[in-house]
Amino acid sequence: MIIVTKRGVTQDELDHIRERVEALGLRTHVSQGEHRTLIGCVGDEERLQSVSLLSIPGVEAVHAVMKPYKLASREFAADPTRIPLGGVQVGGQEVIVIAGPCSVEGGDMLLRTARAVGAAGARALRGGAFKPRTSPYSFRGMGEEGLEMLAAVRAETGLPIVTEVMDTRQVELVASYADVLQIGARNMQNYSLLTEVGRLRRPILLKRGMSATIEDLLLAAEYIMSQGNPNVILCERGIRTFGTATRNTFDLAAIPVLKKETHLPVLADPSHAGGRRDLVAPLSYAAIAAGADGLIIEVHPEPESAASDGDQSLDFDEFASLMSTLRPFVAAAGRTLAS
Repeated sequence: MIIVTKRGVTQDELDHIRERVEALGLRTHVSQGEHRTLIGCVGDEERLQSVSLLSIPGVEAVHAVMKPYKLASREFAADPTRIPLGGVQVGGQEVIVIAGPCSVEGGDMLLRTARAVGAAGARALRGGAFKPRTSPYSFRGMGEEGLEMLAAVRAETGLPIVTEVMDTRQVELVASYADVLQIGARNMQNYSLLTEVGRLRRPILLKRGMSATIEDLLLAAEYIMSQGNPNVILCERGIRTFGTATRNTFDLAAIPVLKKETHLPVLADPSHAGGRRDLVAPLSYAAIAAGADGLIIEVHPEPESAASDGDQSLDFDEFASLMSTLRPFVAAAGRTLAS
């Protein structure tokens, strides 16, 4: 249930409304926008039937939320959520690009990549220290050593770090290094992991599972937010279908649907969606046109020698070219490219 307050509601009135609701055993979440303030009520809403909410000073209207996801729904926030990252806001007017290698393979390659993507306009560095791989015999990352390399490169370049956490036992360790913790597609419905990262206040990049519906994705975000962490960034990275021409099927329609259904920022991952470097640019243009708040792109100094996902990784020149050709699409969408 959502309580809409009157314009000019006082802090005392807000506190009183929340006290009345919380006294009935529900939790409240306040979203203060430019023109209005919303109070989201989560819990057994039948208990609110005994309270005349409209008679409480400062209350203008009361609306029921019928969707299974409450905190993630657009109705629950007065304005779109904006999450600070590296001097910009994910979900704001600027389109942000996150770039870097699939896996951290060494300090030198990571630093070279960070310098190249930063010079081209990327605002954050991605790189996997822990990697989920289909085969247990494939390269699965450098672990804490990789996290240390990411932190060293951040100190050198100033680029925030986005890296994946795969297990509840890793959360504290990864959070001590990373600026943004990524939940990969294979862990989107790992509810124990979602609950654990929900106890942080660090931004969480939540990728859509390869067989997940949009409702599944938003309910996964709800798990994180229900623990008190509102800093969730959604990512469309393609889904598994009967098609074989690409690694995944890029669900372009998911982007405008998510922008309508939720107040959370939405990124697109054209690298995993297509699985081929020649598809990264056109899928990036399409994602921006569809309303994505940013992109996460795989870049490697020498893609042919990459330990993982070399086929979909851009080299430095290809990434710089993409960033320059991306600008007209960003401008056509009425936004600017953060650089």
